[in-house]
Amino acid sequence: MPIYNAPLADMKFILNDVFNAEQFWQANENLAHLDAATAEAILEEMAKFAQNVTLPLNRTGDEEGAKYENGAVTTPVGFKEAFKQYAEGGWIGLGADAEWGGQEMPKMLTVLSDEMLFATNPSFMLYPLLSVGAGMALNSYGSQEQKETYLPKIYSGEWSGTMCLTEPHAGTDLGIIKTKAERNGDGTYSITGTKIFITGGDHDLAENIIHLVLAKTPDAPAGSRGISLFIVPKFLVNEDGSMGERNPVGPGSIEHKMG
Repeated sequence: MPIYNAPLADMKFILNDVFNAEQFWQANENLAHLDAATAEAILEEMAKFAQNVTLPLNRTGDEEGAKYENGAVTTPVGFKEAFKQYAEGGWIGLGADAEWGGQEMPKMLTVLSDEMLFATNPSFMLYPLLSVGAGMALNSYGSQEQKETYLPKIYSGEWSGTMCLTEPHAGTDLGIIKTKAERNGDGTYSITGTKIFITGGDHDLAENIIHLVLAKTPDAPAGSRGISLFIVPKFLVNEDGSMGERNPVGPGSIEHKMG
């Protein structure tokens, strides 16, 4: 059986002896809640999770893989339970604002935590990683109402996030995407199109999946300047924050790709 020993001594050396991180944290009012002992405790707990939970799933995840049947995707055996444990441990919101249920840890600490998961099970790590990315985008550019609706659920792991960017004909040239967003009378948009290479585009790990989708309105200028970003939930969200009816968005297949 593969063995993984997290390089905790190296990580602590980088934080404490190279960067003198505690002094930097204590001098910053936004990070003063963090000290070296707390940082080391976080890293030690993630090392246990990586060794005991995600490492044993790495080989079985590769051999079994995700499955696409009847328009839905199921993850390999053990992934759902591991994701639940990861979410309940507060790891998805490790670097997120406390306002949304996060722990407000700095990037120099969260990146070390992430490294242990990437080392033991990169396919598992991609699921919460996309949630973190979607959460950061919403926190930076979403309205207050959107933040209140989506961020607590994403960081708790009840919902997950994706980034729906490229299309079959576009590759990295997002300026030529064809996905359309047409305004409805109630302030929402009807979005039509096809996206590819969507990490975590469908799965059974969370109750809802919040897609962030690049699309163009009919009057948008040509090229990348005409791109807008839309929130497209797998299940529509009611005004009280509960999940509503199924949104007509879903996978057509699983991509056979690395990553």
